[in-house]
Amino acid sequence: MRLFVIAFQFLTIVPLPFQVRCEERDLGRSMALFPLVGLALGGMLAGVDFLFAGRVAAEVGDLLLVTLLSLITGALHLDGLADVCDGFAARGPKERFLAVMKDSRVGAVGVVGLILGIGLKYQAIHALSPALKWQTLLLFPMAARCAQVVTAVGARTARTEGLGAAFVNGVGPLQLMAALLLTGVAGCALLGPSWLALLLVLSLCTFGCRRYFEQRLDGVTGDIIGFVSELNEITALILIPVFCGRI
Repeated sequence: MRLFVIAFQFLTIVPLPFQVRCEERDLGRSMALFPLVGLALGGMLAGVDFLFAGRVAAEVGDLLLVTLLSLITGALHLDGLADVCDGFAARGPKERFLAVMKDSRVGAVGVVGLILGIGLKYQAIHALSPALKWQTLLLFPMAARCAQVVTAVGARTARTEGLGAAFVNGVGPLQLMAALLLTGVAGCALLGPSWLALLLVLSLCTFGCRRYFEQRLDGVTGDIIGFVSELNEITALILIPVFCGRI
């Protein structure tokens, strides 16, 4: 329970009526429960969508769902998306890429990345069939938080300091197995065995992204983990109807 609270407090800005003790080694260990936090976020989205049904225009309601997810998470991973996009636009060695990501200002390419990312999520949600929508809303944040664990376990860190390094240094195979098991079981319960094929595709793509950044920057950072998480949200939203065949 304590590790779940730590994970929930890191991944969301939802205030809790209590505090728990957190040591640095707990950050990595809490990643085993990141998918459960994602499932909780998905539950909030599915609940709000149920309340909107028949009361709010579908186009407006779906945009509000994307807005709500950004607000609940404090736009934590959207920040990573923007920073990494700006890093791609930087010319020069890895030091230049890392310096641009660390800059608190958002450049033109980062803004374009944010617009495209948010727009793709909105369009993918709006295109979901009613029979598949609530399951997808539950699962796509869960898949993205599982991808964060896949990115972190066994990765090298591009920086020795920062929260990203603390998570990467504290997470291990046990947390990865727990995250994949939780995500796999929940997805199979809601969408059937085809979910496992999608989870495999997402995990392979995530691992490929990690390998790219390890070669490009000699490791990953917190921004990169957030960037990969956003890519997984978008990809899961697009591919769930494809793999589950209920469009």
